[in-house]
Amino acid sequence: MRILVHDYPGHPFQLELSRWLARQGHETLHLYSAGFSTPHGAVQKRAEDPPGFSVEAVGDPTPLAKYDLLRRVGQDRAYSRALAERAADFAPDAVLSGNCSAQIQRPLQQQCRRRGRPFVFWLQDLYADATVRYLKRRSRLLGSLLGPAVRAFDASVLRRSSAVVAITEDFRPILERRGIEPRRIAVIENWAPLGEVPQRPRDNAWSDEQGLQGKLVLLYAGTLGLKHNPDLLAALARAFRGDPEVRVVVASEGPGRDYLEAARSAEGLDNLLLLDWQPYERLPEVLGSADVLLAILEPEAGIFAVPSKVLTSLCTARPVLAAMPPENLAARTVARAGAGLCVAPGDAEGFVAGARRLRGDPALRARLGAAGRAYAERTFDIERIGPRFLALLQDEPA
Repeated sequence: MRILVHDYPGHPFQLELSRWLARQGHETLHLYSAGFSTPHGAVQKRAEDPPGFSVEAVGDPTPLAKYDLLRRVGQDRAYSRALAERAADFAPDAVLSGNCSAQIQRPLQQQCRRRGRPFVFWLQDLYADATVRYLKRRSRLLGSLLGPAVRAFDASVLRRSSAVVAITEDFRPILERRGIEPRRIAVIENWAPLGEVPQRPRDNAWSDEQGLQGKLVLLYAGTLGLKHNPDLLAALARAFRGDPEVRVVVASEGPGRDYLEAARSAEGLDNLLLLDWQPYERLPEVLGSADVLLAILEPEAGIFAVPSKVLTSLCTARPVLAAMPPENLAARTVARAGAGLCVAPGDAEGFVAGARRLRGDPALRARLGAAGRAYAERTFDIERIGPRFLALLQDEPA
């Protein structure tokens, strides 16, 4: 088969799936957005890649205006056209596409329907719900007026898909209420590419470059957007300001990073080390430098967003300290794996208390970290996951 995999941000585990599909003998083209500026996975060709695998950035490389609604709509429209044009050139036998809105998905889906080819919608987030929440923050009236239309359009694209891959069972009843037939819904939880996150010693070249030897490191690496409260990270820096052995390290960019820069300057938080996003090939060293890996998610995210950074953290044999809704799949996964501590999203005191507990108990850190790695080794097997996607792509479109 000729298979097109489209993952808007270019995340690591989707790329692992594309490489796996190519190893099965399928010509696989992996596309991602040239303008999405968060860290990508392994988007460069590797010497060991199968001959049928290729990866390309699509669209305008101008950074995406994430928080400017009008510009974002225009950029998404332009991107959807560029994506559909590249897909038409490739003429795939099947398409798997996700991590983007229905607005981006629609032209690609229409192209598949005209050609009688399967289009599988990989649903990573309930994008319509997130859009409505954003609109209501801007204007309750605007959200009320546009919300029903946004949800109706999103549901129509989902219904026209050959199949919908939901990343959590929590999405299933919502999808069914929006008219997606149960037989077209497949739940496949996200994973992390275990082979790309090998365990690294605490002291390594990256920690040496950052001056972290002999320090206990609380590390956050990833997006700080509207679904994240950066003040929780500032709270850790405030709490450990008098402890010379502790460093709070944040590798991120965007509004949350700007907030932390301001807090660091205003409050003299010299124990807060702020860095830009790090190259993907150095990720094992970055995460290996941590004693505790941090994850945060706002209450309104609820079940709707499942941060993949938590799954990557499990691969590192480091404990996770999370502040997120207990009903979220990521929080449930940490509990299921016995891999860390989790408090409610707004519980800054509990977050700090969890950090203090982990700071003072090396044996607990080791036990939680080992449990997370064992869970990853049991669960993140692409040889078990890949065939489930392939079966959906080989199905005739309804």
